[in-house]
Amino acid sequence: MKPLSHGSNRSVSVTERKPYAVVSAPHRYLTGLDKLPSNRYIYRFTEPNEGPSLEGCRVKKPAGTITLSSEEGEVLIAQVHQSNLPAAVAGRVTQIIRMYFWVVFALQEAKLSVKRLRNLLFGSSAQPKDRPASEVEATSSEAPGQAAGAEEAALVDEVAPRLETTGCEAGSGASESEAKPKPKGGHRAGTGRLGADAYVGAERTECRHEDLAVGQRCPVCGQGTLYELPPGVEIRIDGQALLSALRYELQKLRCSACGQIFTASLPHEAGEEKYSPRARAVLVVGRYYLGLPLYRIEGYQAMLGVPIPDATQWDQIERVADCGYVVFQHLEGLAAQGELIHQDDTSVRIVTLIKENQQIRAQAAAQGFSRPQERTGMFTTALVVKWGERTICLYYSGRSHAGENLQALLEQRQANLGKPLVMSDALSRNAADDDQLIRCHCLAHGRRQFSDLEDVFPQECRVVIEALKQVFDHDTEARDQQMSPEARLAYHQAYSQPLMDDLKAWLDRQVEGRLVEPNSSLGQAIAYMQTHWETLTRFLSVAGAPLDNNLVERALKLFIRQRKNSLFYQTEYSAYIASMLTSLIATGLYAGVNVLDYLVALQEHRAEVFADPAAWLPWSYQASLAPP
Repeated sequence: MKPLSHGSNRSVSVTERKPYAVVSAPHRYLTGLDKLPSNRYIYRFTEPNEGPSLEGCRVKKPAGTITLSSEEGEVLIAQVHQSNLPAAVAGRVTQIIRMYFWVVFALQEAKLSVKRLRNLLFGSSAQPKDRPASEVEATSSEAPGQAAGAEEAALVDEVAPRLETTGCEAGSGASESEAKPKPKGGHRAGTGRLGADAYVGAERTECRHEDLAVGQRCPVCGQGTLYELPPGVEIRIDGQALLSALRYELQKLRCSACGQIFTASLPHEAGEEKYSPRARAVLVVGRYYLGLPLYRIEGYQAMLGVPIPDATQWDQIERVADCGYVVFQHLEGLAAQGELIHQDDTSVRIVTLIKENQQIRAQAAAQGFSRPQERTGMFTTALVVKWGERTICLYYSGRSHAGENLQALLEQRQANLGKPLVMSDALSRNAADDDQLIRCHCLAHGRRQFSDLEDVFPQECRVVIEALKQVFDHDTEARDQQMSPEARLAYHQAYSQPLMDDLKAWLDRQVEGRLVEPNSSLGQAIAYMQTHWETLTRFLSVAGAPLDNNLVERALKLFIRQRKNSLFYQTEYSAYIASMLTSLIATGLYAGVNVLDYLVALQEHRAEVFADPAAWLPWSYQASLAPP
C-alpha cells in the first residue's frame, strides 16, 4: 500500500499583509463613490512601479504607498473609461477600484467579520478544509534536507483562496479537476433535523379516532370503507428537573367503634424506597459526567419544586458507589494485564489535603526550611488501558502521581506476560520501573514545542512541523485502512522512517553546526527531540506503539470539567468516590453502553454483582440481565 503521494509539486504561498490605516468620516452606507462624493475615504494604494511582484512563488510586499480619496478615486475611474482599454477590461478595473473602497468602508464600520469578508471577496465555495495530498507533501517532503523547503510561507488557500500562480520553480499545485469531487446539497452526516425514531426514550401515547373505526364508510364520499395505515408520528419536547417527584395520596379509613385505621396500599411501581435506583444514577451522571456541583443541582431542583439538598444527594451517590466499587477493582485487575497503557495526570484540589499542606509549610518554616521536605502536590491520574478489544479507563486522585499509580497497577500484572507499552509525555512524575515496561513518549508533545515557537522561528519550526505532519498522515492512513499492528509497523518503516531519519540529521546539523543557541527556546525544543528520540520514535520499532497520548488527554477532560465547575473535593474519600464512579462512566462510554442503565443495573442486582463482578462489567452486564 502506498502512502499519500509525494510529488515534486510545491504549493504556492504568499506573505500575509496587514491592512493599512484608513481614515474616514462615519457613514451608514456606501453604494458607490459617485453617490457620496464628499466622503473622504483614504486608502494607501501602491505605486504602479512598485506593485506586487512574484519572487520565488511569493508575493513581495510593495515598498511605496500613496493616499487616495473618494474624489480622486472617481477621477481614476473616469480616466480608466477614457483610456484605450477594452470595455470589458475597463469595467473590471472599475469594479476592482470600487471593491477596494467598499472594503475600506466595511472595515471602518467594523460590522463585517473576517470570515464573511473573505466569502464576499472570494466566494463561499472555498477549497475543502483538508489540503490536497499533493500540496501537503510538496511543502514537507524536502523540508528536513533542504533549506529552501523551510523558506516556504503560508499556503495560498489559507490567505487568499482561489489564488493560482503558475510557472513556479517546482510547478503548480493540483488542478481543480484532480481534486476529489465534493457532493453538494443535503446535510453532513450527524447534522440536520432528527427523525422521530431518534427519540427512543420518548413516552408513547396512542391517539385514536373517537368517531371513526376500521371498516366504516368514508364520511366524505360515502362509498369506500376505512382501513388501517401506519400511524403518523408527532414529537413534543417538554422540560423537567433532573429528579422528578411523584406524590401518592393514600386514602385512610377509621373505625368509629374501635378506632382502627385502614390505609390504602401503594401501587407496585412505587417501590419501597423514596429514591429509586434511576434517581441515584441520574445524580451520579450529573455530578461526574456533566460536572454539575451538588449545590447547583440543589438550586435547580428547588427552582422546579422538587428540592433535593446537597447532603441528601451525596448520600444517594454513596449508595451507587457501594454497588460499583467491586467492579472497579475487577477492572483494575484486567487493566494490569493490558498490552498498551496511556498515562497522564492533572492537578486536583482536596480540602483536607490543602489544610494539611498549610500545616506542613508552617512546620517547615519553623524549622528554617524555605520549602517543605514532604510532598504537597495533589494529582488526578488517568490510565487508559487497551485490553484486547476493550478500553478501560481508571482514575486516581490523591498524593500519588501518575508514575506511582502506574507502578501500583503493574504490580498486579501476571509474571508470564510480556512488557506492556506505556505512552506518556516526558515529565519525570510519569516515570516508573522501566524494566517492567516499554516506554513511548508522545510525538505530539515534541511537535507542540515547535508549533509554539513558529512565530519566532518560522523557517526552522516549519521544517519540523511539516515533516511530522506527513508522519501523522501516514498513521491516519494506516488507521483508516484498519491495518494490523504488524502491517502498520511495516508501513511506517517504509514511508515514515526516511522522514524521521532526515529530520534527525537536520536536528543534529543545527546543534553541531552551531546554527542555534542551545539555551534558546528553539535550542531547548531541539534538545528535547534529541534526548528522547528513541522513545519518540518507538512506533518505528515496536508493533502497536502509538504516536501520541491524545487518548488519555481526552479522558482527563472528565475530571478537568469537574474541577472547573466545583473546584475541589472535601476529603480524600470523596475524591476516591469521584475517581471510582468516573472510571465506571468513562469505561462504559468506551464500551458503547447506556451508562445510566448500567448504573441502575448495578444497584438492582447488588448481590449478583458482589458474587461475580466479571459478569457485570460494562460490556457484559446486558447478558447477565437476560433471562436464562
